[in-house]
Formats: sequence, structure tokens, C-alpha cells
Amino acid sequence: MSPRSAEVNEHLREQSREKILAAALAVFAEKGYHNATISEITARAGVSRGLITYYFPGKQQLAHELLSRYLDGIAALTGVTGSPDERLAAIIDGVLSAVLESMPVQRMAISLMTHPSTRPAFAAVEQQKDAQLRAIEDTLRELFAARGAEDPALEEVTLRSVLEGVIFKATVYEDTFPLERMRRRIYAMYDLPAPGGPLSGDEVGDPPPVGRLRAPGA
Repeated sequence: MSPRSAEVNEHLREQSREKILAAALAVFAEKGYHNATISEITARAGVSRGLITYYFPGKQQLAHELLSRYLDGIAALTGVTGSPDERLAAIIDGVLSAVLESMPVQRMAISLMTHPSTRPAFAAVEQQKDAQLRAIEDTLRELFAARGAEDPALEEVTLRSVLEGVIFKATVYEDTFPLERMRRRIYAMYDLPAPGGPLSGDEVGDPPPVGRLRAPGA
């Protein structure tokens, strides 16, 4: 049998890294970063412990890579085109769609961003991604300026705070959180035309109105 080519070896290495990262994300989402162990990630990925430590010496490096990808996903949303209103609506929908499509990622990111022991890891990723984050901020500020905002910087911070708050609540309350109604409320806040259909593609796409939010099992 002829030896594998360098291209095949690189493909196999990339597959292994992706398998490890997917396993880490699943375990972090289920157990929390602090309760997750490398042994559990090893078992979930179906690889040896040595292979994991070859790519990622510890949990912190795994968290760093997952957070880096999370910020990359947010940065990609600023590339939408159209009028200021169309771009703003697309950014709002992009963030809220991520809640529906990648809840484990959102839960993991919030956990790592807010816990005191992993906050430095998040700060390190922010520093590494500073150019991208500034591009996100500048894009939103330019968008709000084009819409005639008196203080575009404040509007940028406000929008991000609102969307991050929605992400947090949606990860806590899961299926009971009225995501679609919240989406329409945010559209109304910015005088955007009502969305044409639900994010989920379902005809209903939202639970019936409730008087109080309660976490599942409460």
C-alpha cells in the first residue's frame, strides 16, 4: 500500500480536530465547562486522550477555539447587503436564527463569557479578534448613522445588549421563550417592517402567550 499523501494526512487531521471540537461543545453544553472532563470529551469524540492533548493541551484551549468560532459567526453577519433597514433586519434575524439553530453554542458561549474563572479566556479571545470586533462595531454604527441616529455608538451598544439579553433568556427558558414575538418587538423598536414569516419556517413558530417565564422543570 502506498503511503498517504500530505493532502490526505491534513484532511484526516482536520477531521480529528473537528470531531474533538464537536465533542467538547456537546459535553460543555451538557455538563458545563467546569464539570466537563477531558475523559468525557475523549469518550464522546471516540479518540485517544493523547490525540486530544496533541491538538488541545487542556479545556481552556478547547474553550478558546470554540469562542473564537462563535465570534467569527457574529462577524459574518455584518457582511449582509441592502438598505440600512434591510441590513438591520438581516443582522437581527441572523442572531436570533443562531439561537434556534445552535443553542448549545449559545449556551456554551454565555457560560464561558460570564463565569469568573473563564472570563479571562473570553477576554483573550476578544483581544485576538479585536480587528473583527471593531469591524462589527463600526458596521453597526455606520448603519445607525445612515438611519439618522443621534448617537450611533449608543445605538450599537443598545442593539447588542438587547440581542445578547434575548440569547441569554432563550438559553435559560428554551422552548417556553417567545422568540418569534420578541423578534417582532425588536423590529418594532427600530421601526422596521414586520417580518414576512417566522424564523423557524413553521406556521406557528412560537408557544402560546404565558404570564410568566419559568425554566423547564421548574
